[in-house]
Amino acid sequence: MSQAAPAAGAETPDWIVLKFGGTSVSRRERWDTIGGLMKRRAGEEGARVLVVVSAVTGVTNALQAVADGHADREGTRTRLEELAELHRRFCSDELGLDPEAVLGQRLAELLALADDPRRAAGDLAWQAEVLAQGELLSSTLGAAYLGSRGFAVGWLDSRDWLQAQPLPNQNDWSKRLSASCAFEGDAALRARFAAAGPALRIAQGFIARAPDGGTAILGRGGSDTSAAYFGALLGARRVEIWTDVPGMFSANPRQVPDARLLARLDYAEAQEIATTGAKVLHPRCIHPCREARVPLWIRDTGRPDMPGTIIDASAATVPGVKAISSRRGIVLVSMETIGMWQQVGFLSDVFQRFKAHGLSVDLIGSSESNVTVSLDPSDNLVSTNVLDALCADLSEVCRVKVIAPCAAITLVGRGMRSLLHKLSDVWAEFGRERVHLISQSSNDLNLTFVVDEDLAEDMLPRLHALLARSGAMPVHEPGVFGPSWRRLGLPAQPRPPSWWRRRRREVLEAAARGTPLYLYHLPTVRERARELMALPAVDRRFYALKANPHPAVLRTLEAEGFGFECVSAGELAHLFAVLPGLAPDRVLFTPSFAPRGEYEAALARGVHVTVDSAYPLRHWPHLFRGRDLVLRVDPGFGQGHHEKVRTGGRAAKFGLAADELGEFLQAARAAGARVVGLHAHIGSGIHDPGHWRAVHARLAGLADGIGTVAFIDVGGGLGVAYDPEADPFDLEAYGRVLAEARAAWPQYALWIEPGRYLVAEAGVLLLSVTQVVAKQGLRRVGADAGMNALLRPALYDAWHEVVNLGRMDEAEGPPADVVGPICETGDVLARGRRLPAGTAEGDVLLVDHAGAYGAVMANRYNLRELPREEVLDD
Repeated sequence: MSQAAPAAGAETPDWIVLKFGGTSVSRRERWDTIGGLMKRRAGEEGARVLVVVSAVTGVTNALQAVADGHADREGTRTRLEELAELHRRFCSDELGLDPEAVLGQRLAELLALADDPRRAAGDLAWQAEVLAQGELLSSTLGAAYLGSRGFAVGWLDSRDWLQAQPLPNQNDWSKRLSASCAFEGDAALRARFAAAGPALRIAQGFIARAPDGGTAILGRGGSDTSAAYFGALLGARRVEIWTDVPGMFSANPRQVPDARLLARLDYAEAQEIATTGAKVLHPRCIHPCREARVPLWIRDTGRPDMPGTIIDASAATVPGVKAISSRRGIVLVSMETIGMWQQVGFLSDVFQRFKAHGLSVDLIGSSESNVTVSLDPSDNLVSTNVLDALCADLSEVCRVKVIAPCAAITLVGRGMRSLLHKLSDVWAEFGRERVHLISQSSNDLNLTFVVDEDLAEDMLPRLHALLARSGAMPVHEPGVFGPSWRRLGLPAQPRPPSWWRRRRREVLEAAARGTPLYLYHLPTVRERARELMALPAVDRRFYALKANPHPAVLRTLEAEGFGFECVSAGELAHLFAVLPGLAPDRVLFTPSFAPRGEYEAALARGVHVTVDSAYPLRHWPHLFRGRDLVLRVDPGFGQGHHEKVRTGGRAAKFGLAADELGEFLQAARAAGARVVGLHAHIGSGIHDPGHWRAVHARLAGLADGIGTVAFIDVGGGLGVAYDPEADPFDLEAYGRVLAEARAAWPQYALWIEPGRYLVAEAGVLLLSVTQVVAKQGLRRVGADAGMNALLRPALYDAWHEVVNLGRMDEAEGPPADVVGPICETGDVLARGRRLPAGTAEGDVLLVDHAGAYGAVMANRYNLRELPREEVLDD
């Protein structure tokens, strides 16, 4: 293509660069979207538009297979003919164009590559020509289709403008197939570009001109980088990366549906997120835009009007974790020798060996006698042969161990060192797993943990929730975080409006009678109970009384067929006072370190009694002679939404360790007692149904060895969606897991004992605003009760939705902390909530999902009165 000089005095136009990936160019309607966006940018913003496209979906992989199979001439020809036919069909059937007129020359060049003399040896320049064909074909198709729709679109060859530049230490492969380009533009180049074609143009991503005049490839994901190079060269107004998701998220939303859209990021944080695992944006595309100060937008082709992510120099630099990401397939190489201590040049010798095998190192951990490094397959050609050769070389100077496959889980955000005090739950989560390496970046932008690969997927949702709950991830900071994946509707499980929204007038009337007030909605309790009663695999269901012992709640659940689980003599007395005719067989007594008298009282009532150590049997054997007992077992692990609700594992006080079972059974025989049930409950707020599969399997294995067990109780702990944007607990999956467990061990009845799940959603705490105060830029809304009425936020860092019930139709105000009147720094019910700006003394605040562990944990600290309790029923 000729590059005509601009007319004298011509102004350099203002360009917007739009990049579209394979899924965005693989259907006719997507090309219609591209044309509409080009027209809008040109018409509404008065800009010239350059569109950079990838190959049609699947084509680059097919071309890579051609390059890899170069030695097979007939196979190469066959593969190229199949690709030619694919594009002919797409041209005619999808776009309605004449394939020969549009693609004749392109397809002839494609098929000629089979007879190219460079093919047999797999010449790198030939491979680059092969790989370039996908973008050349898709851009030709797009220009022709848009032209047929009335757009004055010009086609340009990216190789006329993007020049590959060799870098130090590059090998021949990377120079040709993973090239880098110059991106410093000037006024003369921009004017020349403007004069080279119309205001709307289509170019190829992924390809550039090699120094020898042939084709160079920018590597996988190179289309993003091409767009960035063009943006920097042209001094573009912005570069828009159009993909199949509406931006960067705080985690992969397909793994973590609670992930939040990252509305705005600075270049440095975006670079770290892209580098450490986010697939939506190629890491190499950020540097050119950063250097040229060209903003990057990420948008969704399928939903072009949806908000996305903006990356630029003016983004607010808010401290905190912005994202958690993971990379799979990580290989660790551990090198150990006492000889490295204070040995000058040891690391230089070691890394020379990595260089000799074409391997770049990512993470590094070191001690006096060990250095462990990670290799990321996305940046290395890691194979068994390469690793074997590397290990052979390294074994000359140290002992070598390869640990694979691993995954790197990375927390990204500004000021990671200053956040360590907020990461206690994150440290605890990793502390329960095998962590091979921890690396903290020198730029204070990331913290990485390398674990076994199969752990990463399950850990990400839990870690994301912990980060948000602790405040380490400031998800309610509007300058950075946007809506969650669910709020964007991508996809979400539909959730009906909360009961208190439907009955808002009655709730306000109740608050007018005095606050603080707990209000319970019994129809919601019935609804949750009936969901659990409908699970066919469950034989018996017991409500954990400690969650909420209100008499109306107990009567409601008894009427629905539930039994009850009590943990103290006081709860037993209360239960039978409310339900004097209750059959003892419908009651479980599950104490922890209770005194002898409580066991005596429970046994006297004839309820099921649980023990979780041999101590009661050894010291009070007369109590248990001739008795059937339930044994609480610690399966060796715990889960839950906070460290303080995890009731399994060595650190928890609950349950008998499985390796002590033999001693326990010996004590039971000596006391004349018989174990008829096994029970385990290892935590609360668990959303993974697989948890109960693991618990049941562990207990069933033990039961098989005991011989007298009739039932297995897998506890409760069902998760509750406190955040209105979170998905509700997947009861269908839970039911499937229990059915599978019951079918695998049909000889054991299956019991469950939920608490929170039945009542949390049914209760709200109503408070009155006392004061609204601003202190050094921080807004605080005071209430007439705090941690004395609802202890969960102070005790567990629990998150509850808080709304101003009388001003729900008003616009959100600046962030505010909701605090109580208790003389404690920890008296904070919620942080950073966007209550209406007009919030004032006397307004009614509603704290949602307060029906579990609310009033029952309330106290009279500071000699404040306990909150009142009322009930709503239909």
